[in-house]
Amino acid sequence: MAKKDKTNVMRVLEQNKIEYTGYQWEDVDKLKVESPIYKTLVTQGKSGEHYVFVVPVTQELNLKKAAKAVGEKNIHMIKEKELLPLTGYMHGGCSPIGMKKQFKTVLDESAKEYELILFSGGKVGFSVEVNPRDLVAVINFELADIATA
Repeated sequence: MAKKDKTNVMRVLEQNKIEYTGYQWEDVDKLKVESPIYKTLVTQGKSGEHYVFVVPVTQELNLKKAAKAVGEKNIHMIKEKELLPLTGYMHGGCSPIGMKKQFKTVLDESAKEYELILFSGGKVGFSVEVNPRDLVAVINFELADIATA
C-alpha cells in the first residue's frame, strides 16, 4: 500500500509495531482474503456514556447482551450524524483504533477463535487485518458474547 494511502489506523499500528495487512475493499474480494470481517458500532447507554462494540459483519449487535457487558440498563445506537464529531470517523469507515477519545470497547468473543480478523482501517474503502490479541497494545477492550446471528 502506498504511503499516501495509509490511514491513521495503519499509522497507529505501525507506531506500536503491530503487524497488519492493509487492504482496499476491492482487494479483499480479488485476493480471496479468508479472515472474518468485523464491523465497529458506537452506542450510548442510559447513563449517557458511549461504548464501542466490534462484531462480525454477518451478525447483529445484541443490545441486551451489549448493555449487560458494559454494566448498563440499556443502550442504543447513536445517530449517524453524531458519529463523525464523536469519533472522528465517517459512517462506513469507523474503526475501534484511533478514535478522538478512547471509549469502553467490547470485541465479540468469536474473535478469540481466529489468528487474524479484518475490520475498518479508519476510512471508507480501507480495511486492516490483524491478530486480535495484538490489539491490547492500542485499545483497551474486553471480550464478551454480544452478537446475534
